[in-house]
Amino acid sequence: MSKFVRVAQTSQSLSLAAMEEASRLGLREADIEHLFLALVINDQSAGRALRGMGIDLDAGRRAVEEQRAAQLASLGIEASFPEAGRIVFHETGGYDWAKRASDLIARSGGKDKNGDAAAVLRELVAEPSGLIADILDRLGTTPLDVLGHLDQSDFPAGRTAPKPAKVKGWVSGSTETFVPAPMEKVWEFLADPTHVPDWEMSVGSIDHTGQDRTPGIVWQGLAPIGRPDGKPVKVKPRFRCRSIELVTAHQPKRIAWRIAYPDAPESSSVLTEFTLMNTTGGTQVQITKSWSKRQGWRSLVASPLRPIQKFIVWITMFRTGSAISRAFR
Repeated sequence: MSKFVRVAQTSQSLSLAAMEEASRLGLREADIEHLFLALVINDQSAGRALRGMGIDLDAGRRAVEEQRAAQLASLGIEASFPEAGRIVFHETGGYDWAKRASDLIARSGGKDKNGDAAAVLRELVAEPSGLIADILDRLGTTPLDVLGHLDQSDFPAGRTAPKPAKVKGWVSGSTETFVPAPMEKVWEFLADPTHVPDWEMSVGSIDHTGQDRTPGIVWQGLAPIGRPDGKPVKVKPRFRCRSIELVTAHQPKRIAWRIAYPDAPESSSVLTEFTLMNTTGGTQVQITKSWSKRQGWRSLVASPLRPIQKFIVWITMFRTGSAISRAFR
């Protein structure tokens, strides 16, 4: 993976998670404490290091809230904060980084730095305000302890899932995401047809009445008529319908769905496979999306995917992984 792609993917994943955390509090600006929470649930070595120290999302959120209250109390300000709500980032707009957070992320991708989540975490624990050090103190640890665990997590042994086999006639991409929930609960969520619209952006609704959850069963669905933020979506008539097939259901480790367009048989169908693994603090989910090589993919698969094409494929899978993680936060 090139440094450009690594930096872009890291920035995208941390930005989304941090701004989702800010949105729970009604904020439109994500700062370094939200970046810290984003790192706690990150699927790279930075997240594994923090979770390996016993820092999960709930503990991180509590420490951030306590530190914020303590800061105001030190200024003689008595204030009660509204209860954190659900994540509404995907339904709203107008979010941005605080300058010190965006500068920190930029430094992590500077000269002689990797630009991955570990580089961001190294910059974060060294930032000069002392906020992150105080949050870590509330979690019973220090920046030096974090760096020590990070050094160990940068060299994991045998953690990754096996790579999916290449299938003739299909082009595919694969990524991983961390979900802060037990593997059994994640599998139940992914195997439930009523939740397909939650993680698959091309499906707005599904008719799940009278169907058993058995491989080979096909449900009928419709394209979304609007985005989560309320903006309408224009869909050509022949792409309104979806056929949604449960292909594989091996509890609790593997699930696969195929989505096709019955009124446009010449278009590519999409196979989405999930492979689940237990990991510290939750579940590691490998997501593989495969597109059948039809008209829309001829020029794309004639040669190896270019970096920008790989990034577009990754964005598609990233949105799926983010939606699954969001469902448990």
